[in-house]
Amino acid sequence: MRNVTLHAFNWRYTDIIDNLDSIRDAGYGAVLIPPPLYSDPNGDQWWQRYQPKDYRVLLSHLGGKKDLERLIQACHESTPKLQVYADLVVNHMANEARKDHFDFPGAAELERYQKQPALFEENRLYGDLSKGLFSVFDFNNAGEIDSDEWSNRDAVIYQNLSGLPDLKNSDWVLQQQTAMVEAMIEMGFDGFRIDAIKHITERMIDNFADNPKFRDRFWFGEVLTGSDRDERIFLDPFLRETWISGYDFPLFQTMREAFGFGGSLRSLARPESQNNALPWNRSVTFVINHDIPHNDGFRFWLFDPQDEHLAHAYILGRDGGVPLIYSDHNESHRSQDRDRWLDVYKRADMVAMIHFHNAVHGQPMVILYESDLLLVFRRGANGIVAINKSGSNQWANFSTWGLKNPAKYRDLIHHNEMNLSGNTLSLFVPPRTAQMWLAE
Repeated sequence: MRNVTLHAFNWRYTDIIDNLDSIRDAGYGAVLIPPPLYSDPNGDQWWQRYQPKDYRVLLSHLGGKKDLERLIQACHESTPKLQVYADLVVNHMANEARKDHFDFPGAAELERYQKQPALFEENRLYGDLSKGLFSVFDFNNAGEIDSDEWSNRDAVIYQNLSGLPDLKNSDWVLQQQTAMVEAMIEMGFDGFRIDAIKHITERMIDNFADNPKFRDRFWFGEVLTGSDRDERIFLDPFLRETWISGYDFPLFQTMREAFGFGGSLRSLARPESQNNALPWNRSVTFVINHDIPHNDGFRFWLFDPQDEHLAHAYILGRDGGVPLIYSDHNESHRSQDRDRWLDVYKRADMVAMIHFHNAVHGQPMVILYESDLLLVFRRGANGIVAINKSGSNQWANFSTWGLKNPAKYRDLIHHNEMNLSGNTLSLFVPPRTAQMWLAE
């Protein structure tokens, strides 16, 4: 089963279509597209996609409804089929400097709809575009989240995030969100990411999660946490209150500590048993997401580039979760980020790791060797993963019980081969490298 998801961050829909062969050949099972709801078509900045103007229109700088329909059709006709997930922004609407800034889409946009009827009818998702969608009565109007309120769940849910008008969970708002998702499912979307999900109420989440028409889609949310306290306040209630999956921030933070100076890879041997990872069936794993390089407050979460490679080998080698791979077009304007995530989705080492993941998917994970610096585990009988975080050569001596034996194994990352036979193996792992061995 292919379940690795490409986060095609800020890609034009036509760019995704043009690269479907390489996406499919790299082994991905799904593509997460940027938020498709109406945003400024002239706004090339990535954050514009997270400031929707109208649920009823699919149009942005990245393309329109027809492009999306072509994309979904092309993905579904691919062999094997690719799933298409949409990023949904439902916590808030756009932060716009206009007098009627709580009216959406606003008088100017409604006038534009009338002046360009063909354009907006072509991109209409649902509803009557001659009328407004939301008014001041559809927003919480509870002010901004102050710097000392980020651990206050009520403030985070009901107050504004960075000036963005915060939607109520009123019957009208929920009806519009239901109509929007129904129309997107009718288009063929296979799943949805809910942006900023810790900022929305349980009632709004349940409006999606408890709808029988939506239950057969893949749903996951961004419950951003950076500490045990955050997990208790935001993540634990999320896991209790709904069944949908979430970004595995606990595992992400555990990896950061494990690969960091003084950290131990032993913490990655069984993280779920130590409450350092989400349950295997609720987890969307990641090493980099779009907020980290673009938000000054999160940049300290960036891995060292080589540690990022090792961490990808870990999430694509381990059992459990849906791996999410971030690939951009140099949206970060920092010189040190130049080309770091450009086309990473088809980089040779990433393709090798995804090949391994797909080959052993669903096979049990068994630890073969663990130390502070070196972690080795097998996946079923045919796969071995070895990760050396240190700056020195490491050797792992372990029993070959449970592995295909005798057999020839190939390291998919470095293209080395070894013949495995006998009851024990002494495996050499060079400094700062990961190996992913697959039996031939």
